Amino acid sequence: MSDPEVAALRAQLATRQRSDDYLQMRKDLDALGLAFGHAADVAIEKTAANGVGAEWTTTPNAARNAALLYFHGGGYVMGSLDSHRHLAAEAGRAAGIATLALDYRLAPEAPFPAPVEDALAGYRFLLARGIKPERVALAGDSAGGGLVVAAMLAIRDAGLPQPACGWCISPWVDMEGIGETMASKATADPIVEKTRLVMLAKLYLNGADPRSPLAAPIYADLSGLAPLCIQVGAAETLLDDALRLAKAAGAADVRVDLEIWPEMIHVWHLFYPALAAGRRAIGAGGAFIRAHLD
Repeated sequence: MSDPEVAALRAQLATRQRSDDYLQMRKDLDALGLAFGHAADVAIEKTAANGVGAEWTTTPNAARNAALLYFHGGGYVMGSLDSHRHLAAEAGRAAGIATLALDYRLAPEAPFPAPVEDALAGYRFLLARGIKPERVALAGDSAGGGLVVAAMLAIRDAGLPQPACGWCISPWVDMEGIGETMASKATADPIVEKTRLVMLAKLYLNGADPRSPLAAPIYADLSGLAPLCIQVGAAETLLDDALRLAKAAGAADVRVDLEIWPEMIHVWHLFYPALAAGRRAIGAGGAFIRAHLD
């Protein structure tokens, strides 16, 4: 049975103006997030995580000896604390812990591997505060979902202990856009299309190899990484990214929970105020984190 809420969301998205200018794209994504606002019981505290801009969001029952390190989406070119505050806060609520959302540097001003460096700095910041690695979870959406895995690789290669787990929402892990569903889901996906994706990848890579493991983790040796929860919508052009990530991780003996949500579009979680499936997906991700923290 068709979900009327996602049908209404599709109709709304079809009316929006879309710019090809990345500066305007930044403004548009921030405006989308700010329009949702955040729950009245969310406390916000600005901070700096080893020089990287960041923001704590906490809800009343959040555990103080654990943290969710959140990486926003936006193709490594857009997205901010403003665009994703509502999602980061609710992800922490679902996990029962405080969220540290990272305002990592963006391309083209700070191309690859700047976001990976900032993610590692954010993780070191949490450890320096005395939070045990087994009480830290990583989460992110779209580019941020890919950054979850890249951060885990950087953590491993730096000789640091892995976090408890990682939650990848609609992860982008293929800088070339060569997955089968990039074409087969092109008419179904109202948000991500190949031409724009490749443009963002070019800005991010700045001439780097598109198959660099820290940019496209499907080409990495994923052995030794913490368990992953991968959530993706059945209507996404990035569906194949999620499938290939799950395959690569599973083949490396990484525990993977792969969830494919019928009818859902790219990062449907962002629209949770109007989309019950978004609320359910956030709840499922939070439950995954709680299970691994415990």
